[in-house]
Amino acid sequence: MDAQGVFDKLKAKYGDKITALVTEKKDYKVGEPWIELGAAILPMAARFLHDDPDLAFDCPMNISAVDRGEKLEMVYHLFSMKHRHRIELKVAVPREDPVVPTVEQVWGGANWHEREAYDLMGIRFEGHSDLRRILLPDDWEGYPLRKDYAAPATYRGMPVAGKPLDVSEDQRQAWEGTEQVWEKPGEKKKA
Repeated sequence: MDAQGVFDKLKAKYGDKITALVTEKKDYKVGEPWIELGAAILPMAARFLHDDPDLAFDCPMNISAVDRGEKLEMVYHLFSMKHRHRIELKVAVPREDPVVPTVEQVWGGANWHEREAYDLMGIRFEGHSDLRRILLPDDWEGYPLRKDYAAPATYRGMPVAGKPLDVSEDQRQAWEGTEQVWEKPGEKKKA
């Protein structure tokens, strides 16, 4: 089934809660068509896309977050192993209070994707079974993939941003023989 067919089935089931099918944009070429929908309808639409035998979207290929400036966006790339078709869903949320219902009850693997979006973009997933950071320490402040993020100079006394650490000659000798080849700034790597 093509994107228009998937959109038509969703629109017939949920009406105006399914916002748009985007196949082209004025500013840029659209690689894959996508369906825009509101956050509130996402869990029901996801269940329908998964369970309807004509759709059978059983594989979330990728679930990610995008910072669009004034808003954040969740993007769901879905694939049907049975029918070999795919679709992309997009859900926009305000950057001040970004909340999206979880889809982990539909696709178990969404658990990790949602935790990553929470960790790096600050999007909260309502109903998530274990919403906590997955890549950064629990006490990390801010969301590094947001466009307005400013990395701290240090974390627990360790440099985070700025110029690379200067490694002493003693440290280089201690690490000699490891796979990592250390070099001084301006020095060429040894072959």
